[in-house]
Amino acid sequence: MTYPRLVWKNLLRHPLRTVFTTLSIALSIFLVCAVLTLPGALDAIIERSASNLRITVHHKAGLSYWLPYAYVHKLRSVPGVTAVNHYSWFGGVYDEPKNMFPNFAMDPETVGQVCAEYGFDPVALERLRKIRNAALVGEQTMRKFHFRIGQQVTLRSSVYPVDLTFQIVGVIPRPDSPLFWFNRQYLEEAMERYGGMRMVGWVWLRVARPEDAERVMRTVVDLFRNSEAEVAAETEKSFFASFFSSMQGILRVVLIVGFLVVGAVVLIAANTAAMGVRERIPEIAVLKSLGFQRRPILLTLMAESALVALLGGLLGAAAAYGILGALAAAGKTGAMPFLGPLASFRMSPGVAAQGVSIALAVGLVAGIVPAWNGARLNVVEALRRLF
Repeated sequence: MTYPRLVWKNLLRHPLRTVFTTLSIALSIFLVCAVLTLPGALDAIIERSASNLRITVHHKAGLSYWLPYAYVHKLRSVPGVTAVNHYSWFGGVYDEPKNMFPNFAMDPETVGQVCAEYGFDPVALERLRKIRNAALVGEQTMRKFHFRIGQQVTLRSSVYPVDLTFQIVGVIPRPDSPLFWFNRQYLEEAMERYGGMRMVGWVWLRVARPEDAERVMRTVVDLFRNSEAEVAAETEKSFFASFFSSMQGILRVVLIVGFLVVGAVVLIAANTAAMGVRERIPEIAVLKSLGFQRRPILLTLMAESALVALLGGLLGAAAAYGILGALAAAGKTGAMPFLGPLASFRMSPGVAAQGVSIALAVGLVAGIVPAWNGARLNVVEALRRLF
């Protein structure tokens, strides 16, 4: 009888208990791996979606304040700016209030220049310019609502007193994009009977080189200093980072809850290990009476707890890596709208390794006290319980 065989036999003594303990650890590691992926997912979204060649110009007081439309024309004359576009929040609701996604009126003439790296279909851009009520829709929104090119979609605005019907003419070629873009002129025409539309939400500028961005931002801020609506200018990466910073508090809470789950699993595993040691007190006493030293007994008991935790960690991390990766690859994560753009995140091998390491640490922490108590057991006292 070797020590590994002894450990294996002891684990199979109560197979149902071992299986349930392993599965509890696997489930907790699955959750921990998913939680640990979220901060990296935010960074990946910013890196994937943002560019240092684009600058956003918005009201100094915040995005909820609008800018005069005349600012757009002035920004076109700023040295170093190669293209200008603008967003105006429409607040459109599709079908029912819960079905709201980001939809904006914008300039179809320059969208291909400002977002040149997106790789738009030239045919879609041409239709966007020529068809009065044309719209481009992000891939995530297309999947979620089962939209198709050529379909007519009606949105009820929560900002303007109008309902508009759009024709989908193309897709915004970004895998995690929930956006809905349409021609601002269409909205202006609908608003004529209500006094017209003279404001924009914010403006996008594109510069030729990243080195020009800082100079252009200073020029823009100085241009509208002491005006009726002072502006702030920042790169797209900085803009998105500031936007997502509001989620950091939520992420911290999620991380804390995740590690509280791990703490609960430590207690469950520790109780399981303690039960196993208590059941084997007579056997440990016999081993000691036969001459077995404290160290091999301690290591044997610790190995049982560590092996269960390691198996659970491998199972949980592999399940998280496989399931999340398969969903993202299949494009099905758009079915989880409560995650927003985070729905398309992928778990890295590094996070999986962290999950397995956490599981192993759980096994060692949970088993150390019961194993130590079993290894230092008084032989005479234990034999009295036996006889």
